Amino acid sequence: MFAVKPRSASRDAFTLVEILVVLLIIAVLLALLFPAVSGLRESANDTSCKNNLRQIGQAIMSYQTSNNGRYPASWNSTPAGVGSSDISGWSAQALLTSHLEQTKLFDKIDFTQPYSTGIEITTADGTVTALGAMRVATYLCPSEVRDEVRLDSSTGDPEHYPLNYAFNLGTWFVYDPETREGGDGAFFPDSRLSSSNIRDGVNETLCAAEVKGWTPYYRNAANDSVPPIPNPLDLDALCSLGGTFKTNSGHTEWIDGRAHQTGFTTTFTPNAKTLCDESGTTYDVDWTNWQEGKGAAAATPSTTPTYAAVTSRSYHPGGVNVVMLGGSVHRVADDIDPFVWRAYSTRNGGEIFDNKDQLTNHGS
Repeated sequence: MFAVKPRSASRDAFTLVEILVVLLIIAVLLALLFPAVSGLRESANDTSCKNNLRQIGQAIMSYQTSNNGRYPASWNSTPAGVGSSDISGWSAQALLTSHLEQTKLFDKIDFTQPYSTGIEITTADGTVTALGAMRVATYLCPSEVRDEVRLDSSTGDPEHYPLNYAFNLGTWFVYDPETREGGDGAFFPDSRLSSSNIRDGVNETLCAAEVKGWTPYYRNAANDSVPPIPNPLDLDALCSLGGTFKTNSGHTEWIDGRAHQTGFTTTFTPNAKTLCDESGTTYDVDWTNWQEGKGAAAATPSTTPTYAAVTSRSYHPGGVNVVMLGGSVHRVADDIDPFVWRAYSTRNGGEIFDNKDQLTNHGS
């Protein structure tokens, strides 16, 4: 008789070693896929960011066409609020809402009254909220890490929404309330500029650029004699200019036309690190000498001028996205020559650009 070999016992489970090998393979695959997925997400966000700027550029051109050839002012003054010595002017972003398919918001705004008068909006789901707390998608980059409403510090109610696109206020000087003189950019308080005032050409002059929401800043240093524009290489000069420090409220109010909220200047190049120490912590800051409209309705109106170093910053690595007054969208590298960066922000500087390699064109 033939001997029958016993059948091997069936395996009902994996060994620990096999499980560890499988987990290792999965981990390696995830490590390989994660950069690709992150890269695709960043590319999509960057494309969306450029599209937002393109819409803003088109809205500026549409506004000019429908408003006697004029661009919106960066800060549109109103009478002072009841019991206030300050004038709170509306932003250019607020004026543009009717050209960005936000007519319902625009129709709620009374531009003859301060933005702080408490205008309320009823949303589709019946929620009643402050106008400034409304999220305007075109003003937000998908990469903004704090895409969230800012709450009123005393009541906890939604008060303001941040933004990621600010208008070009020029190089350093913004506004003198005594003479009503504005800065050298394409926008300034109560300006009435038109394309004919942009003698450097609308395709050679910045309209808007990226900024980061919730930026720390110093304000109201109240220096009557402000030094000349800081040397672009001397970032530390900013920290010595003083002012009241705010930890994270710059670029958080899309309806407020003041420089630290809805504007930028080219004092420093894109994404320049203006690092200042405050209470043992280092912050990357902006600085304004005086808020536009502050003390303007006092018995003795303030005559302190506004100077500002409000840097264009981006969540996309290596540079910032910008749109020119002519509507073309570009990428500006962090290492752009600081004097070229400033030249692109002036409307009447008379500069001749013989090297456009520092702007990457992304179409009109």
